[in-house]
Amino acid sequence: MTIRTYLATTALTVLATGAFAQDTITINIGSAYPESNIWTYAVKNAFQPEVDRILAETGEYAIDWVEAYGGTLYKFTDTRAAVADGIVDVGVVATVFEGAAMPLQNVTYFTPFATSDHKLLISIFDDLTANLPELRDSWTEQNMVHLSSLITDNYDIYATFPVATLADLQNRKLNAPGTAANWLQGTGATPVAGALTTYYTNIQTGVTEGALSFASGILPTRVYEVAPELTRVGIGSMVFGAIAANKDFYDGLPAPVQEAFQQASDVTSTAHGDYVEELAAQAMTEMEAAGLKITTLPEEVKAEWVANLPDIVAPWLEQTGPAGEVVLSAYFDALREAGVTPARDWSADR
Repeated sequence: MTIRTYLATTALTVLATGAFAQDTITINIGSAYPESNIWTYAVKNAFQPEVDRILAETGEYAIDWVEAYGGTLYKFTDTRAAVADGIVDVGVVATVFEGAAMPLQNVTYFTPFATSDHKLLISIFDDLTANLPELRDSWTEQNMVHLSSLITDNYDIYATFPVATLADLQNRKLNAPGTAANWLQGTGATPVAGALTTYYTNIQTGVTEGALSFASGILPTRVYEVAPELTRVGIGSMVFGAIAANKDFYDGLPAPVQEAFQQASDVTSTAHGDYVEELAAQAMTEMEAAGLKITTLPEEVKAEWVANLPDIVAPWLEQTGPAGEVVLSAYFDALREAGVTPARDWSADR
């Protein structure tokens, strides 16, 4: 074979396989949380590989992922700005800490004791964000595109002491993330701001005596080592935030890549729900084996807690106005349609 024939044959092979047609797109992707965290796990182990799989089917585009996990670029208080300002192109946005800029996304944190079904929450809020202009536009206004809802499993009390009555909470200091501080109104406990990344040190040093948190978050952070008493309360699962893309970056992507993002987001939502369920069950087994003492708050005490809560959703409605009324009503309508009876219907008589 002559050199000319070889080059011609090679060129035809390359064109046939589409190698010359493939474009590589660099995407900066990040999270303030480590890879062991449930939200970062969803990005790295579901979203990224699914985008790669979809794009590999045509071979037209490939992604060069530049990862910044574990808070290497920004901390948990800066997730919205990191994505909105383009520090990363795609990332975990913790809307729970964005009560001023993105209040509508925090509706579940103002309506505790609604549901512990975290998979249902993912489904509801993926749907509501796609179909309610109020929610969808609130992401656009922040220069972001919502991709997949991120949730927690059920919130309970992890502390240095057990809780059998509300009197046991009197004058206790508990870490409560963002608006979760509202859940302690009327209990006598003092909420202290914090996040999964700060609980261990806070409790170890005596800044607090425990935290309102969830099993899948407590296990990897090993908070149970300094808070060996778990009281199962059933405050509910919450919408923590979302995987989101910087809108300017997203709008500049080729249509096939945008479509891959959307398809991967659906897969990510399912995978996230499954992983949280698996990890929460594993967490309870492992933490109990490591010495965590588990008790359940008596139902009558839980009912007392729920009944004693003031109308904590009212200030949120004042802040969010008509848009908040739409979101609150749609959320509780979706719960009822799914057969859920909340311990307290925060949408009643509005």
